[in-house]
Amino acid sequence: MTAPPTTDRLLKPENLIGRTRLGDSEYRSVVRLLTWLGRVRAADVAHPRVRLWGVPAFYALGGIPALVRAAQDSGPSFVLVLAITAGYTVPLLWRRQRPLPVFVLLVVLSELSLFLEVDSGSSATQLVALLNLGRFGSPGQLALSVTYGLVQTFVSIIFFNSLKGSDQGASTPVLAFLAVVAILSMAALGLAAKLVNAYIEALQEHAVRLERERDQRALLAAATERARVAREMHDILGHTLAVIVGLAGGAAGLAEAKPKRGADTLRIIADSGRGALAELRRLLAVIHDDEPDDTPLAPQPGLADLDALMERVRAAGPAATLRLKGELTGLAQGLQLAVYRIVQEALTNTLKHTAPNTTVEVTVTATPDAVIVTVEDTGPHKASGTDEQGKGLVGMRERAALYGGQVVAGPNSRGGWTVRALLVPLPTAPDLTEKHPA
Repeated sequence: MTAPPTTDRLLKPENLIGRTRLGDSEYRSVVRLLTWLGRVRAADVAHPRVRLWGVPAFYALGGIPALVRAAQDSGPSFVLVLAITAGYTVPLLWRRQRPLPVFVLLVVLSELSLFLEVDSGSSATQLVALLNLGRFGSPGQLALSVTYGLVQTFVSIIFFNSLKGSDQGASTPVLAFLAVVAILSMAALGLAAKLVNAYIEALQEHAVRLERERDQRALLAAATERARVAREMHDILGHTLAVIVGLAGGAAGLAEAKPKRGADTLRIIADSGRGALAELRRLLAVIHDDEPDDTPLAPQPGLADLDALMERVRAAGPAATLRLKGELTGLAQGLQLAVYRIVQEALTNTLKHTAPNTTVEVTVTATPDAVIVTVEDTGPHKASGTDEQGKGLVGMRERAALYGGQVVAGPNSRGGWTVRALLVPLPTAPDLTEKHPA
């Protein structure tokens, strides 16, 4: 069966980008660009510390010239410049978790630097803080921060950073324009990144929801198909068995008086049975979960296969013993299959939930009126005697119910778990909990 597409596959660029409005070359270019961006993002997610520490380290390099000048005693003291540079870069380590406090701290530090007339090459970290405020902060916080940044820029350029002389003063509008463009660009990029991330998350949720709805529709369709097949099986079996019973009654009377007609009737019975089996196999193939193949159908297991089952259990670690009591050879194949599956499920639960050195005993007893199956282990159990969802015990009860029986399970006096099933091919079954308490 083909595996369902995953969310990552649904969100691949070639599945999201339509070719209606793009030419082949443009489509390929866009897909390559988005694929590269996706790989970069995946690498960033896989190694978050690279960007976390890389950005502060990059801006710390910008402060090296100022540190060199301070070390040569040509400006402010080396310790002061080093402290200002660290103040600009270290807070960036919390730029995603605390975007607003980091931005406010850098703004205050920039004001202090202007007051102390310390020119550090790391002062551009305020733009990084503004970018992350746009990504992780609220729109109101971003608007206030942009407004304050613009006001601070104009005040700084006009009153603090304006150079003397007409030539130098002429560069003030250019500096102001560049500063405004930088602030607005960082804010816009941060807000755009926030919107893109929100859109990608919405696409992921939509893809997951579509996949879940598809699976639910598949389950509903399978349930509907199984119900249809069950009705058809009922019709086939009811009709064919009615014909076979009628013909068998007639053949019994014709066996002595008219042997030829009796033989013909028996052949009709055989043909009817073969036809019913072929029809049932065809219907069952419709709801089979696996891919069809040409492998011949294996016979259903019975009591003769219990020895091989016990060998497999012993190979897994537990010491397993099997006891067969009573006349078991004459049991119907369907009843043998039910016994086998109950023992198999009980042993599976033992392997799942007990220690490898446990001892398990399987006893199958046939009486004139019933078949009793007991699977008892010595534990110790790591959790419970059945699987986490209780599906194993439910399956055993359903199989026992087909033969008018029931299943009980629970802890035993040996510190382990006991599963006891009673199968009675009669209209009613005695109460198992009264005769065989767990």
